[in-house]
Amino acid sequence: MKKALAIDVGGTKIYNTIVDESGNIVADVEKRATPKTFEEIRTVLKEIVQKYENEVDVIAFATAGAVNNENTGVLGSTGNIASGYPNMDFVNLSAKRVFVENDANAAAWAEHVLGASKGCAHSVMLTLGTGVGGGIIVDNKLLKGKSGAAGEMHFKLYRDKRRKCTCGAYDCFEAYASGTGLRLTAAEITNVPNVTTYDVIAEVNAVLEQTKALEDTHTKTERLQKGILSKYVEAFLRWQDDILIGCIGLADLFDSDVIVLSGSMAEFVDVDYIEKELNKEIVTTYTKVRQASAGNYSGMIGAALLALGVGN
Repeated sequence: MKKALAIDVGGTKIYNTIVDESGNIVADVEKRATPKTFEEIRTVLKEIVQKYENEVDVIAFATAGAVNNENTGVLGSTGNIASGYPNMDFVNLSAKRVFVENDANAAAWAEHVLGASKGCAHSVMLTLGTGVGGGIIVDNKLLKGKSGAAGEMHFKLYRDKRRKCTCGAYDCFEAYASGTGLRLTAAEITNVPNVTTYDVIAEVNAVLEQTKALEDTHTKTERLQKGILSKYVEAFLRWQDDILIGCIGLADLFDSDVIVLSGSMAEFVDVDYIEKELNKEIVTTYTKVRQASAGNYSGMIGAALLALGVGN
């Protein structure tokens, strides 16, 4: 069975492991902090490749930043990684074939092949974390766009220039639907500038515990609405509705079978509520909303599957 050395390069962490063509992780997952400079990142990647390349058939990178359509390099990196990172010569890091894909695209492919969107020819995946990533599958193919940058979630959610996004523009979907967006929404509503997402989620969990008797007959959102509506809970519900607004637009644009929510913040979203409200408003046919199921390392798994030609 063929195997890939899978390496996930993010703004704060670099992970690596070996993945087989069935999507199984067959080696330990190693983690290290992402170095601050371009040269240090390149040195770390070369060390990982040299250590494992003789055990695999291909090197597969899942990386922050948009990736070109040749799957050889990064078009532009995110603000939390070394400024020279787009100059990385991935192909020459190994004598073996090297394949590069955006981390959200790779995660979307993992969900498509073996996760929550398996069996669906059309899907949208949103990665809700510090920022928001996206991957779109159309007719069982990853949508890349003319340059490779399709799926970037920087469409306008509002137009009144309330909130600057990491991309430099104002009021993008990412600026509201991300974990950072939840924190900023909570700060606006509570007037507590140093409020954290942990503060908000702790309050949400406390209200859900108070309304546990309603669990079998009410959604999480309904229970929050019936509980003590603190400003933290109000912020959470507004954040969730911002996610809903974006999902409505994406469902209408892509007429997808399913929208998959992944990432560290997705576990807090009431997908039943999102699905119910979304389908009241969209003009396309019924769209499912699901939590991701390919696991925490879906980026590495998806990059490996793409590099190995699985699902193509």
